Amino acid sequence: MIKYAPKLAFGPGVTDKHEMINLPRMREERAAKTRKVMKEMGIPALLVASEPNIRYLVGFSWGVFQPYLCYALFFAEHEPILFAHAGSYQVPEMVPWIKNWRIARSTLSDIGGPRVNEEELNLLAQEIRVELKERGLEKEKLGVCDFDDLTRSALKRAGLNLVEGWWTLLEASKCKTVDEINCLKFAASFCGTGWQKFTDVCRPGMSTAQVHQLCQTAMAEAGADPAGWMWSGPATFERMITPINRRIEFGDLIYYPLCGTAYLGYTSCLYRTFKIGQKPTAKENDWYKRVKDTLDKAIDVTRIGKTTADAAKAFPPASKWGYKDEAEVLSIEFGHGIGLASPMPASVHYNYPVINNQWSLKYPQPFEEGMVIAYESCEGEHMVGGVRLENMLVVTKSGPELIDFYPREEIIVV
Repeated sequence: MIKYAPKLAFGPGVTDKHEMINLPRMREERAAKTRKVMKEMGIPALLVASEPNIRYLVGFSWGVFQPYLCYALFFAEHEPILFAHAGSYQVPEMVPWIKNWRIARSTLSDIGGPRVNEEELNLLAQEIRVELKERGLEKEKLGVCDFDDLTRSALKRAGLNLVEGWWTLLEASKCKTVDEINCLKFAASFCGTGWQKFTDVCRPGMSTAQVHQLCQTAMAEAGADPAGWMWSGPATFERMITPINRRIEFGDLIYYPLCGTAYLGYTSCLYRTFKIGQKPTAKENDWYKRVKDTLDKAIDVTRIGKTTADAAKAFPPASKWGYKDEAEVLSIEFGHGIGLASPMPASVHYNYPVINNQWSLKYPQPFEEGMVIAYESCEGEHMVGGVRLENMLVVTKSGPELIDFYPREEIIVV
């Protein structure tokens, strides 16, 4: 039986009247988790460049418009160093918890040509080496995440001992703290704001872009960083990714993923399915029942003491739809951890664990307390229509608890 998590007793604003999301505590606990994993893996320093990972490690975020305008050197035993670009570098008083600032080196997508590129990357590498040497770490393992091959080559030429750093972040971020879980609850709640606006405004004859804009505005006004798109009619199965501005017709099925809608950097991954102007057909209801039953089975087994292999058995094989390879349902029939850490800018930040027939049966991962996981599935008929559902849950000592409260029992009639 599906169980829901306790609802939040506070909003996304700020007050001194009661405990809310404690931002200093969240930053400190994320850093402490990472340092613990670094020590276990024998990696005393991490060099990261993507905005989500820098935000996870040191609590700094910026408008990403070019690569390597910011990167961070994070230590297991020392204060981190933030390398920042023009503007951010000159205003450290706005981020007082970061003590060490340096100017970042960026080639701005190599627009200066190969000679500029080589010189700037060599400077970057030498500056990193100097910081490591000052701490007696120039010969130790340096975990590198988010940097391209040219930058990694420059770091190697500087004599540094590079290892992959993303595994460290994946391990550190797999179990969320109470503040992180509350951020994800807010992200899920804001999706409910978007879907409610959808039911209020969507009418036949409108375009998907018109409706989506109204929903995005409602979520932004509520306090979210909104994202997502919607698919309607024949575009609902198989799932299309490229946004299509389509006119909404009477009787359309619409599935509305608000994936990527975020609060304090923590992204959601959620779907709901709607029927426009009339009740779903018996076939459509049967599709939806199969989807919901699949998710219910996967969610129910997501417990401490079980593994991703146990949950993956809830998903039908790809051959059910006539596919020859499980890769053909990757990101459609699966579950995944969700949080803040990500090896590159992405609309949704996938974390440990993964649950699917493609990998989990052979390489199972244990479920652990504090994991936040999104499960999704689909059914339908090629270029006719389809239904989707996705839920987010947190793994607790007493079992899985859903953190998205918008109705999921049936296709929602608009």
